[in-house]
Amino acid sequence: MIYVGIDIAKLNHFAAAISSEGEILIEPFKFSNDYDGFYLLLSNLAPLDQNSIIIGLESTAHYGDNLVRFLISKDFKVCVLNPLSTSAMRKNNVRKTKTDKVDTFVIAKTLMIQDSPRFITLKDLDYIELKELGRFRQKTVKQRTRLKIQLTSYLDQVFPELQYFFKSGVHQNSVYALLKEAPTPNAIASMHMTHLTHLLQTASHGHFDKDTARELRVLAQKSVGILDSSLSIQITQTIEQIELLDRQLFHTELEMANLVTCLHSVIMTIPGIGSTNGGMILGEIGDIHRFSTPGKLLAFAGLDPSVYQSGNFQVQRTRMSKRGSRILRYALMNAVHNVVKNNATFKAYYDVTPPRQGHRPAKPGDVYHSFSKQ
Repeated sequence: MIYVGIDIAKLNHFAAAISSEGEILIEPFKFSNDYDGFYLLLSNLAPLDQNSIIIGLESTAHYGDNLVRFLISKDFKVCVLNPLSTSAMRKNNVRKTKTDKVDTFVIAKTLMIQDSPRFITLKDLDYIELKELGRFRQKTVKQRTRLKIQLTSYLDQVFPELQYFFKSGVHQNSVYALLKEAPTPNAIASMHMTHLTHLLQTASHGHFDKDTARELRVLAQKSVGILDSSLSIQITQTIEQIELLDRQLFHTELEMANLVTCLHSVIMTIPGIGSTNGGMILGEIGDIHRFSTPGKLLAFAGLDPSVYQSGNFQVQRTRMSKRGSRILRYALMNAVHNVVKNNATFKAYYDVTPPRQGHRPAKPGDVYHSFSKQ
């Protein structure tokens, strides 16, 4: 076999090749992270037998993603290595030298000693897309949450009575439509009753009527909120930002649903798991067959117990280690709660009460068995 090690960087990569006997077939060379650079790599690999080539690179942020996709499209066998593996190989070197050129050989040698290297497939690329979309969605949700908190604080100053007037709170389309046009109590109080009624009816799809509009206008007339033009601007601008994030979330979740559908995962057959939550789980886990046991999946999610023992002392209760993927942990726990609500079998399992332990939550490790046969 021929092992090609590629050291990934933002602008330029380095590559080298060795044989199974450790003979250097290609000295380290630099190629750029662009079209010309990728084809320079192909030209240097051309004299070698492609069927015998295994290409390895470290999992380093996103800088190598384009190269991985390119190599897979050219039918190369590509293996993404855990940086911990290459770090262990690097420590075995007598000389404490770390350069891009040296790292190419370290990666190639690490690849050589892999018992059964796992090659990236086109399906793995779908998992990567789901992972990126899921993480983007989480960031967007957090941004929207912060903006909603800010908006509430602005309304506490301008129109404190408003959030208690609407049973569903101020964060709904009808209230946003109202505040974008009339962000202060004075503006609402001065609106014509016909226009205010029409605005509320249209935005709420008929839920709010003329009586609601009349009560709201009276409330606005009696409001003790402060009159501050700067807060009015912040209210309207914050609502527009929230609505922008809502649209982004809609399109993100739509794309996640399309990818999940293409993967045909049996996890979607579990009642209570939708395309968004299921997509986050699939994206973070990737190919579940890379985990040989449920325990390894639990550790990857940070749901394994954190055990402390020293001498004759051992803690009686343990907590989750929380050292794995935070997003996967969130998605799995969210899935457990949804499944318990929607499936009698899972709820019965959830309600089992072991001695002295109280209610036992369903284990995400059990979900492992549900879709490990995909």
